[in-house]
Amino acid sequence: MGSVREGELKERLLRPLLRELKDGARDRVVVGGLESLVENLARPFPEVRRLFQGYGAKTPEARKGVLEAAIRLLQDGLPPEKPQSPPPPRLALEDPAHHLAPPQSRKKLSELGLHTVRDVLQYYPRRYEDRRTLPGVRFLEDGKKATLQVKVLSKELIKTPKKGMQVVQVKAQDAWGWRLTLVWFNQPWVLSQVEEGATLIVTGRVQRRGGVQLFVEHFEDEGTESLSTGRIVPIYPAKEGISQAFLRRTVHRALELALPLQDPLGPYREAEGLADYSEALTHIHFPEDEEALKRALLRLKFDEYLLLELKALLDAGGLVLGRSFRVEEAWVETFKKALPFPLTRAQARVMEEIAKDMQSPRQMARLLQGDVGSGKTVVAAFALFLAAQNGAQGALMAPTEILARQHFQNLTRYLFPLGVRVELLLGSMSPKEKEAAIGRLAAGEAQVAVGTHALIQEGVAFRDLGLAVVDEEHRFGVLQRRALLKMAQVPPDVLVMSATPIPRSLALTLYGDLEVSVLDEMPPGRTPVKTKVLPHRLRLQAYAFAREEVKKGHQVFVVAPAIEENEELDLKAAKSLYEELKALLPEVRMALLHGKLPAREKEAVMEAFRQGSFDLLVSTTVIEVGVDIPKATLIIVENAERFGLAQLHQLRGRVGRGGLEGYALFIAGEASGKTLKRLKVLEESTDGFYIAEMDLKLRGPGELRGTRQSGYPELRLGDLAEDTGIIERARALAKRILEADPDLSRPEHQALKAELRAQAERIGFREVI
Repeated sequence: MGSVREGELKERLLRPLLRELKDGARDRVVVGGLESLVENLARPFPEVRRLFQGYGAKTPEARKGVLEAAIRLLQDGLPPEKPQSPPPPRLALEDPAHHLAPPQSRKKLSELGLHTVRDVLQYYPRRYEDRRTLPGVRFLEDGKKATLQVKVLSKELIKTPKKGMQVVQVKAQDAWGWRLTLVWFNQPWVLSQVEEGATLIVTGRVQRRGGVQLFVEHFEDEGTESLSTGRIVPIYPAKEGISQAFLRRTVHRALELALPLQDPLGPYREAEGLADYSEALTHIHFPEDEEALKRALLRLKFDEYLLLELKALLDAGGLVLGRSFRVEEAWVETFKKALPFPLTRAQARVMEEIAKDMQSPRQMARLLQGDVGSGKTVVAAFALFLAAQNGAQGALMAPTEILARQHFQNLTRYLFPLGVRVELLLGSMSPKEKEAAIGRLAAGEAQVAVGTHALIQEGVAFRDLGLAVVDEEHRFGVLQRRALLKMAQVPPDVLVMSATPIPRSLALTLYGDLEVSVLDEMPPGRTPVKTKVLPHRLRLQAYAFAREEVKKGHQVFVVAPAIEENEELDLKAAKSLYEELKALLPEVRMALLHGKLPAREKEAVMEAFRQGSFDLLVSTTVIEVGVDIPKATLIIVENAERFGLAQLHQLRGRVGRGGLEGYALFIAGEASGKTLKRLKVLEESTDGFYIAEMDLKLRGPGELRGTRQSGYPELRLGDLAEDTGIIERARALAKRILEADPDLSRPEHQALKAELRAQAERIGFREVI
């Protein structure tokens, strides 16, 4: 063997030996073990082969001695080293990603949206393949993808009758002598890269027809240092023409040139029990084992949620100092005794949370979640009562006039006996009525204002606004809430109410600036709505039942998922359904309600239905959340499979609110087993929070009501169905950090601040620090 060939062999041997030494001599860098590799490659070097006899059975310490001796032997006879070129410069996170790829490949990175080194490091794998132990040919399953180690026996290029089609076929065998054929289509260059007698690692799809074939997607020489075999291998999101091997090389180079990085959680990491940031980035891409991957995933999820919580808190103005209200036990008891019913345990618990918040010198910012009928208005009345007892005013803003009037009636019922005057302010009121109401608010004669957007119109002023209550905020948006808060001289306490149950994990991220209180208990006497899922073939039975309910003097909602027919979707549109039902139920008085109607016309239709002018209302999903129609006992939802479970639960909350028994009939237009199983959850449970959790697991956060429209960022690693505990920890840390450093100006927070700015830019949020 010539000296050139000998030098090449020494270099090929040295690479895995040096890597094995760096890895702690754990005999994991080469599939099949290092002893087998040396046996094959080191035939010209008998001294090295002798050193490695029994290598796999030795302790790591003994293996290190073998490695060091072998490396010395191989390096002694190598030709003099060429002058070392200077090491490549270290890269910063904001450096262009094209530093990581040759010019001809740089376009691939931009196609994936990878423009900086940070982008590449945070381009996380979508899954992993365990390629540490490779199967033999006899264990391959037809049609499945497999990775295995084989020895090349022969190779040939076959020209097929099909024009332009060339097939490379390589006969090979595994370590046990089982044979197979490796196949490449239109890749004749493979012939020059595959040598007879070479050992390859190949990945592809298996076909068992008259022998075993593997249609190769990726292959590597077993003797080279590999990112695609002999390890847990990352699989990245990719486009056509961008190989996994290219992505792995690019990410590996980014890790080599950018790490170690300053840890954004440096002062807090150990106390939180989290992995080092650079270690986590390394192991999320190239994990040593399952435990390393688990630790990396936990650390990077935590960072993801921490940045979300910091962003939400900073976007809301940080942790704001407000006013401290006095709360006396006698006041609490007075309020409870004045109620015409006993409180539930959940209401009592949430009232304690609110009282504690209002006593704090920090502004209360709390989300009150509760299913329809759980008693949120009573809790809001309690908070407004405490504000009034302290000489301050309160305001409750609702999205529609119907809801505002309903709140006005309920709050007057609870608060008037306690000496608290409630004022109503609506856009539809006459100028004289508005002027009088505004005057009483400005003079402090009215302690509580209830209204719509009219509360934040020009000319409205409060003598001393101390508490703002916002109902169904997703119908307004953050800007309207802020406009109401600006009407106070000192930052008022804030209570946001929602009758849309969403999982705690989603609430903590969507409403990251708010504490979360949950009314998870219904008052006694509230009868659950009886629910039935019907296949489409039985839908006429639903309308026969509707006819019977109307005969009893009851009212019916019918909900369709679209306004007009869509040729591509077999949906019952509201307009055509309205016409169909007029023919089917000619004796029933009907109205039509949909989102394209002007707001004033929608409210007029809804008010007429509430007053009993119609028996049946055909509607899209614009039916008001929280509106009481005491005589409504039945809701029928067409194409129920088009709705989320939580939305269907919300819809059935429209009936059975006046003491009469309520019914919900969900008609499945597409009745596959999977669809019916999902809808059956509504037959089994009336717990809105359980249903919301199931909805989250089945559909993901992006589809749940309001989240797409709220600018909610797509999580890269987080799983809201599983991560509630991590989110709560991240939220608590975000608060501690901002309490100590409200604008993240301290030196130890600069890396965290840089990550926050990078994320805000990625998801389109305005910069807040």
